[in-house]
Amino acid sequence: MATKPLKPLSGSPNAVSTETAIEALRMDPLSYGRDRTESMETIKMVMGQLPRTELVEETDDTFHYVVSSKVMRFKDDVEFRFDDETRQIEFRSASRLGHYDFGVNRKRMQDVSERYRRLMR
Repeated sequence: MATKPLKPLSGSPNAVSTETAIEALRMDPLSYGRDRTESMETIKMVMGQLPRTELVEETDDTFHYVVSSKVMRFKDDVEFRFDDETRQIEFRSASRLGHYDFGVNRKRMQDVSERYRRLMR
């Protein structure tokens, strides 16, 4: 059963997604480990290591986190979708406000991706 795609990006440079056609904002999805359950637990572990990060919604195949910036408390939405058909984790990280984020969302998701891959070895 195919799952619903992630929310599309607005096109401003304060976001990244694995499901966008905008090359400058695109990142590669993550591969499953043994199965979805292991992959979901690992993403939860990785996200739990990040400061000011709260899991606000969880379904059978998605997670939605809110990450607050340290000083100004700006909020970013980080979403994961676990696709059993492709055995991949699609994700999106986007600032709620502003236009430019100094690469914060990309750096965060590169860090999350690296931590995830390290734990899945």
